Amino acid sequence: MLRFILVALTVVLFLILSIPLLLILRVVDHYDTKRRQRISLKVIRGVFRLILKIAGVRITVEGRENIPQGQAVMYVGNHRGYFDILTGYVTVPDLMGFVAKKEMLRYPLLRTWMKYVNCLFLDRKNIKEGLKTILAAIAQIKEGVSVWIFPEGTRNENGLLDLLEFHEGSMKIAEKSGCPIVPVAIKGTAEIFEEHIPFIRPGRVVIRYGEPFYIKELEPSKRKFSGAYTRERIISMLREMEAES
Repeated sequence: MLRFILVALTVVLFLILSIPLLLILRVVDHYDTKRRQRISLKVIRGVFRLILKIAGVRITVEGRENIPQGQAVMYVGNHRGYFDILTGYVTVPDLMGFVAKKEMLRYPLLRTWMKYVNCLFLDRKNIKEGLKTILAAIAQIKEGVSVWIFPEGTRNENGLLDLLEFHEGSMKIAEKSGCPIVPVAIKGTAEIFEEHIPFIRPGRVVIRYGEPFYIKELEPSKRKFSGAYTRERIISMLREMEAES
């Protein structure tokens, strides 16, 4: 319980004490959006590394060489817990933002920081609003900022290899932007928190970045159901990780 309390205090204190910084970043954004994005990401990465240290999380990164350099990509990962997001932000090499659920907009300060680190917000119940988010993600990639999605739509509480079905509509982001997809397999995050809420227990998280691919280069049957294809790729990666552990 002590680790949970320390993590919660870290988050609350950061959000409160960062108010002056947010005001400065708003001014920076007026003149140089990219600079504001880089500063925001650097700050959040620092906070996330502190939280991971407090929580006792050790991260092993595999396949970093598979991430294309000098271009935006769409990361597609399995979703096991909240620590997936921290793991993603501290291991990607460049600007990136997650597609998060719309409900996160309820929280002041947190939603501002999420926007400043390029998060987009998806209304899962409104098709029209969901389409707007997809279009915003496409535009973001074209501006050079990568996007990370969890196509399962929610945290998977099943077994590690029993992924929920991927929402095919989310794959339109990569298809329409023409960017490569980097499949991402994450193992160990649920064991940190979700399996014994509210306790946080130290542990090892392994994140593996797979070989990138373009939807347009897939054979027609796989291109039509690119979500299902990506899901199988990630399951295969997770199976290999299980065998190696």
